[in-house]
Amino acid sequence: MSIESKVKAVTTYRLSEMKQRGEKISMLTSYDYSMARIVDRAGIDVILVGDSAANVMAGYETTLPITLDDMIYHARSVRRAVKRALIVVDLPFGTYQGNSKEALSSAIRIMKEAETDAVKLEGGEEILESVHRILCSGIPVMGHLGLTPQSIHKYGTYNVRAREEEEADKLIKDAKLLEEAGCFGLVLEKIPAELGARVAKELKIPVIGIGAGGGVDGQVLVVHDMLGINKEFSPRFLRRYADLDTIITDAVANYVSDVKGAIFPNESEQY
Repeated sequence: MSIESKVKAVTTYRLSEMKQRGEKISMLTSYDYSMARIVDRAGIDVILVGDSAANVMAGYETTLPITLDDMIYHARSVRRAVKRALIVVDLPFGTYQGNSKEALSSAIRIMKEAETDAVKLEGGEEILESVHRILCSGIPVMGHLGLTPQSIHKYGTYNVRAREEEEADKLIKDAKLLEEAGCFGLVLEKIPAELGARVAKELKIPVIGIGAGGGVDGQVLVVHDMLGINKEFSPRFLRRYADLDTIITDAVANYVSDVKGAIFPNESEQY
């Protein structure tokens, strides 16, 4: 049931209010108009135009190849569909690391050309200068810690992060630095549930988890994964809510059979 006309638009302030009253925050990715329209009408709070588009939309093995122009294209498509959800857009690899001026320029392009609501950056202390510069321009920033896919070649694995005390301590420190800098929220990816709960408890800003346990303030998944469109990816944290791969495959196969057998179109489907 559509609720877009019954509920006011989600803002960063509303997300803060949701955390304060203990209301969980729902977040999913979207990359195109049609999917974003469905997700928004279903009542999602936050839509992430993620650099995971590199994987699920373009077929790359990592998120690294996607460009700023690609992200703006996807963000524009989503923006045209959404009436309620807050739209957050990933800054892609190479557009903010090590150059805060370039980071600001990238964020401004996304906000001006796609008219979305916020940007998301991966990393902690090492990207603080970029975070500060973007925030000083008035652009809302969401942080991302734990498993950071843009750094996959640094880690060499997609295994759970921050199991060891030293890395966990750094994650907590980075989370607090991002909050102090002014980030409105934080994504924690693939870390121990106990650590996720601790970060959410110690931070005033909303903490959204993907494989970070149930003790955080909300959850995010890649929409193609949770709908069963992409069935090659099956981490422990993923719950599939549909099997669209099978449904779509069967539908296409039936269409092919009907065309080959001259069953489609029938008389009622012609002019």
